[in-house]
Formats: sequence, structure tokens, C-alpha cells
Amino acid sequence: MAAFKPVVTGLDESPGEWPPDHRLLAMATGQRPEQVTPVSFGPAVSPHLAAELDATRIDPGALTKAARAVGAGADLLICEGVGGLLVPLTPEFSVRDLAADLGLALVVVARSGLGTINHTLLTVEAARAGGLGVAGVVMTPWPSEPDPVQRSNRETVERLAEVPVSGLPPTSPERLAEAGTALPVEDWLATSHTPG
Repeated sequence: MAAFKPVVTGLDESPGEWPPDHRLLAMATGQRPEQVTPVSFGPAVSPHLAAELDATRIDPGALTKAARAVGAGADLLICEGVGGLLVPLTPEFSVRDLAADLGLALVVVARSGLGTINHTLLTVEAARAGGLGVAGVVMTPWPSEPDPVQRSNRETVERLAEVPVSGLPPTSPERLAEAGTALPVEDWLATSHTPG
């Protein structure tokens, strides 16, 4: 398995409990951080603005090529988005466009609490409107004893989006890969959930 995240921003921020995404993904897959992410910026802003502030331009073709190169030697390529499906990587090219160029099916990661129904359903709708299949949703952190709101959110998203919803329990950076083994990756790979 290999991981790819097209752009990381916010490297100027003080590190918290969790390392930056490209370092975390590298820890989980055994890659080098620069293999995971070809483009990074210091300010914690959207990629297109980070590039503008840096007086550079992100090349969508180079991102697609880099993702394919990372995935070429792996049995599975996990691509993490940047802030959300409709976040622009350039003024004309979004995370959704990159996913479409790569032919990726999506797994939407969502929180479990209040507000997640609308946010998650809008993301699923945006994916489908862009011609992408949605293999599933993961709510995280998923508590060992979910409250009625969390249970209802999970059931409602699953019913309205017509995709399976899984839960990923709270974990630590060091145990993230282990926690991920409980997710139904084989089911996601075997099942195509396209708009009906």
C-alpha cells in the first residue's frame, strides 16, 4: 500500500499531537514524506492561495503524474484530499478534478456529531455530480458507546447516501495504521457505489 496527498499546507503552524498529514501517512506506509506529498507550503491556507502567496503555480498534470508514479509500485494507492472535495488546488482545478483524473472511488471521512448529515451528504452529492463513485463513509472518531445523535447520524447518512458507513475509533498517530485494519477496505474495493 502507498499513500499520496497532493498538497500539504500549514507547515508553519506549531506541531500538535498529530504530525502533518504527509508525515503521518509516511509513518503508516513506510514511505518518505516527500514521496507522499510533492507540494507543500508553510501558510495554513487553501492550496491555490498558498501557491499564490509563494508566487508559484501548482501544476495539475504534475500532481496526476506524481500520484500515478507513487501508485505504480503498490497494490493499493490511498489518496488523501486537501480540506475537502471542492477545495481548489489551482483557481481552475479542484481536489474533485484530481480524483476524476485518477479514476478514484471515494471514501468520505466525516465527523460523527451534530452537523455531519448535511456536510457528508453534500460531499457525496458533489462527488456524484462530478462522476465519481462513493465506496463508503467513515465517521471518526467513532466512540465505543455512541450517543443517540451519533447513532442516528450514522444511520441517516447510510440510508440517504445509499453507501455503507463505518466508524473509526479514536486512535493515536502511532496506532493509526493498526486502527485502519478494522475498516472494510476489501468491501470498498469490491463494490462500486455510483449514483442510482
